[in-house]
Amino acid sequence: MRYSDGQVVCVGDVVTIDQKHQGTVVGCIEEGQYLPPHSKEQWGYLGRGVMIDTSFGGLVYYADEEALESEPVVLAKRQP
Repeated sequence: MRYSDGQVVCVGDVVTIDQKHQGTVVGCIEEGQYLPPHSKEQWGYLGRGVMIDTSFGGLVYYADEEALESEPVVLAKRQP
């Protein structure tokens, strides 16, 4: 899955949502990558997309790139 600028979404990415909120990518579902305490067992059934822990509503599921663009969700900082 990619942001609108073409960069790949990675677990741990800090994002800006709708230019006013922040969040952290805690799960890349297709890749099976999660930040603890989240897990494939917990979210794998969704099959695709990303899970973002947001400053405005806790965990928010974005099913595809179109969903990321509609907010928009933009990479603010990539964790090393």
